[in-house]
Amino acid sequence: MRTRAITPAFGVEILGVDLPSLGDSEFAELHGHWKANGILLVRGQQKMTDAQFEAFSKRFGELDPPPNQGVGRKNVPDFPNLYVVSNEVDKSGDPLGALGYSEAVWHTDMSYLPVPPIASMLWSIKLPDWGGNTWAVGMCAAFENLPPDLKERAKKLWIKHDGTRDSAGNLRKGVKDDPDLRIAAGHPHPAVITDPGTGKPALFLGRRPRAYIMGLELAESEALLDQLWKHAIQPRNVYEHKWQVGDVLIWSNYSTMHRRDEFDKNTIRRMHRSQIKGTQAPAAYFA
Repeated sequence: MRTRAITPAFGVEILGVDLPSLGDSEFAELHGHWKANGILLVRGQQKMTDAQFEAFSKRFGELDPPPNQGVGRKNVPDFPNLYVVSNEVDKSGDPLGALGYSEAVWHTDMSYLPVPPIASMLWSIKLPDWGGNTWAVGMCAAFENLPPDLKERAKKLWIKHDGTRDSAGNLRKGVKDDPDLRIAAGHPHPAVITDPGTGKPALFLGRRPRAYIMGLELAESEALLDQLWKHAIQPRNVYEHKWQVGDVLIWSNYSTMHRRDEFDKNTIRRMHRSQIKGTQAPAAYFA
């Protein structure tokens, strides 16, 4: 199996494979590359069907259904575990997919849950004329190169991950809008967790809007979160993915974050996504 590093810090591309036809030993090798690198890219999968994409996804573990977004849960027809990310609308103007065409802020998928999905996969079906690139941060590298004083402080923090809004900033369907970050819907996780793939420490920030560091005054929480985020998203920790039709990008939700650029709203961007259930809550690296 041929590989190519995506960045010096994290990520790997697998070259010349057909995902639906991987044998058990080949899949085990690919799975190992994903665990070791946080993000895995495979290009040229435009002939894959939804059934094959779902079957490949299930080799990673039990699938999670689509999350509740501002437009509700949008699944691929006949595939309730596959999620449509698109700006398409039907004849009545109702969205056929989630997140529209705006920018999606830095986030970790569904980290507002006690046990977030361990992995997500995004498969490109149709691309816009411009924009829509996906960016990722390697959170093991982000922790490793923290300034010493901030690293020591991060080891002791727990961050509540907001559950009220999706990554495009829309209030989730049926969720109460509470302006007080300290009591709004969400779940706290350690700020430094153990990456299940490598055993290394990883920053676990979730998303910046409406995050809260447990036990601090709001102003102190905001200032400290700003410091952590400013460091994490430095260029040396970041990968920009420029999509081609047929790409499959697989990321660990426990060792990476990602975001999306806005794109041309007059053209269609359609992605199908699967996500793999986590088996246990993110574990603190430092007890």
